[in-house]
Amino acid sequence: MSAPQSPRSVRALAALALGAAALILAACGDGTGEAKAQPGAPPAPMVSVAAAIERPVIETEELPGRVEAVEAVEVRARINGYLQAIHFKPGATVRKGELLFTLDPRPFEAQVAAAEAQLAATRAQLELARTELKRNEEMWADRATSKRELDDAATRVRTLESQLRAQEAAATTARLNLGYTRITAPIVGRVGKAEVTVGNLVQGEMPPSPVLTTIVSTDPVYVAFQASESAYLRFIAGARADSLAVAVALADEEGFPHAGRIEFVDNQIDPASGTIRLRATVDNRSGRFTPGLFARVKLGDSARPRKAVLVADRAIGTDQNRRYVLVLGEGNQAQYREVRIGRLVDGLRVIESGLKAGEVIVVNGLQRVRPGAPVTPETVPMEGQASQGRNGTPGKG
Repeated sequence: MSAPQSPRSVRALAALALGAAALILAACGDGTGEAKAQPGAPPAPMVSVAAAIERPVIETEELPGRVEAVEAVEVRARINGYLQAIHFKPGATVRKGELLFTLDPRPFEAQVAAAEAQLAATRAQLELARTELKRNEEMWADRATSKRELDDAATRVRTLESQLRAQEAAATTARLNLGYTRITAPIVGRVGKAEVTVGNLVQGEMPPSPVLTTIVSTDPVYVAFQASESAYLRFIAGARADSLAVAVALADEEGFPHAGRIEFVDNQIDPASGTIRLRATVDNRSGRFTPGLFARVKLGDSARPRKAVLVADRAIGTDQNRRYVLVLGEGNQAQYREVRIGRLVDGLRVIESGLKAGEVIVVNGLQRVRPGAPVTPETVPMEGQASQGRNGTPGKG
């Protein structure tokens, strides 16, 4: 049993206790004996929200392509000769059969004259030989000549007939060569520049002969492009090629103002690229298309629209390689929702999966919201957030 403490010890312990209490109060107070007030939680951020909408959309896919000429010809000479004249203006439109170049015809005119002269001589000899054969046949009937003379006369006729056919062929060749000195346009189209100037020797008989100029047809034109395997299965497989319509635009055009029709679908998909080659025919009476131009091709089926969920493009966030939206849940909490997106339709983005029509999402102020945190919502129409440029750039709102 411990001894009782003296009054002095009790007073010392009491003083120590009071001092400790004073220190605690000083640490918690502001020097006036009052405790500091604790700061409150930050207010929920203000955001704009809208309900996802559902509309019928037409399945389309935009693809890059190139304009090609339906007909393209490299004009070459068929014979050797000196270029005598050029009869066209570079870049002009020429008709089929229009004269483009003239080679010096004089050597070929001489060949034609020689061939025709030899042909005339052979015809005269043949006429005489046939007369002699007829005479020998009459004499043989009267036994006034020998069988040998009759056979010689018949052989001479057959020999001259063979010579005549060979010489007729030679004369035809000479006349063809003379005609080849006039080089004409084989198609209707736009001609390029002359690649050879007057006075040069053109060696048309030495393959490959030089290109004198080129001609490309201008109306209609082809637009060649490649479609992915998924696009082929959605739009092309099982359909007749000539029943598939496309819309075409050049690089500087808004929308797709030119109508076309697919006229060729390749017979296999390239396993290396997973694409298939296609070609559409487009009217070019305006002369807007030039072979080689880049074109945008819209492939789709306007007869079979489908219902799709659409949202403003800026309501979609990016999380590494994933896309997401923030859905307004209970207690105005923003819930993370991964989505799979499609193409733009009238400035709104198609949501292929992950969101239903009518669900309310954050469309403005996405960067101020943390998933799972409460927000202060302000309801706006989804259309009001869908101002888009042609390339899908979000507009101001």
